[in-house]
Amino acid sequence: QVQLVESGGGLVQAGGSLRLSCAASGRTFSRYTMGWFRQAPGKEREFVAAISRNGISTYYADSLKGRFTISRDNAKNTLYLQMTSLKPEDTAVYYCAASIPADSSRYYYSDSYDYWGQGTQVTVSS
Repeated sequence: QVQLVESGGGLVQAGGSLRLSCAASGRTFSRYTMGWFRQAPGKEREFVAAISRNGISTYYADSLKGRFTISRDNAKNTLYLQMTSLKPEDTAVYYCAASIPADSSRYYYSDSYDYWGQGTQVTVSS
C-alpha cells in the first residue's frame, strides 16, 4: 500500500507556472506507475499525465502536451508535475495516483489507479 500527499498548488496568473509534488510513503514507490489527474468544478475527473516505474516512459493528454511535464524521483519517493503557460481552463483540483503496472493503454483511465492523494487546488486567474 502507498499513501500519497500532493502539494504545490495555489493561485497563479495566466501564463505563469507551477510545480506540483506528490510525496509517497513507503519503500515501494518505484513499483508503481504514477499519474496525475484533475477535476474542475462540475466536470469529470480527467487524465493529465502518467509516468512509468523507471521514469523513462511518459504519457500525456493530447491537449496538454508541450505545457505540462511529468517526472519522478524514486530516491525521494516523489512525483512531480511541472505546469507552464497556465490558462484559466487549467483551474482544477489536481490529484496524483498510483497504479499497479498494467498495459500502458490503461494509464489514461482513472479506474486503473489503486491509490489516490487528497488533491491540491490550482487556480489560474485571467
